[in-house]
Amino acid sequence: MSKKILIIEDDAQIARFVELELEHEGYQVKKFDNGYDGINALKEDDYDLLLLDLMLPGLDGIEVCNKIREFSDLPIIMLTAKSELEDKVAGLDTGADDYLTKPFEIEELLARIRALLRRDKGTIESANILNISDIEVNLDAHQVKRAGQKIELTKKEYDLLVYLIKNEGIVVSRDKLLNNVWGYNYTGETNIVDVYIRYLRSKIDEPFEEKLIHTVRGVGYVMRSDQDD
Repeated sequence: MSKKILIIEDDAQIARFVELELEHEGYQVKKFDNGYDGINALKEDDYDLLLLDLMLPGLDGIEVCNKIREFSDLPIIMLTAKSELEDKVAGLDTGADDYLTKPFEIEELLARIRALLRRDKGTIESANILNISDIEVNLDAHQVKRAGQKIELTKKEYDLLVYLIKNEGIVVSRDKLLNNVWGYNYTGETNIVDVYIRYLRSKIDEPFEEKLIHTVRGVGYVMRSDQDD
């Protein structure tokens, strides 16, 4: 059965062009030019992926993404004319899985769509409970606790934490983190990983005595307990 893709894009020319290309590739496509109708469509029907414009009338893409993440974890690719790292971080931090700057090559968009659809939702799943030191991650409940204290993480922070724990004791490079956590062979700024590592440390390391996320200069990051040193 063909995958269903929803497009929320107010530029009619871009929306139509992408719609035709996706239909040519065998996808079922529905499109809306505003966030309100797009959100309602997602509540009424199941889709496999969302292409979401950042600059929308009424609710912008960030607000739309926030509202969608309240009830759905479907893959979201954000489309925008903005290319600054801060805009990328803002989009990803609200729960978007990927970010593509206009103008873009349709081949690149199709490749990223395939990568996200290929990615098993549980790339970050397997065992139901993950532990390292006093951190407990319940994969079924999507819940993180440290020393019994519940810690609120964004979707990307959570994915990053789980990947690091699953590779406990292994130094992983920025490129490897981008490929596995962001879900495709990322070609943008690798320092977006450093941004998210800082976010993660501020929540799971800084409030506690034992630090678990370690930097290996010139290589990457490793998750390990101090008592393993």
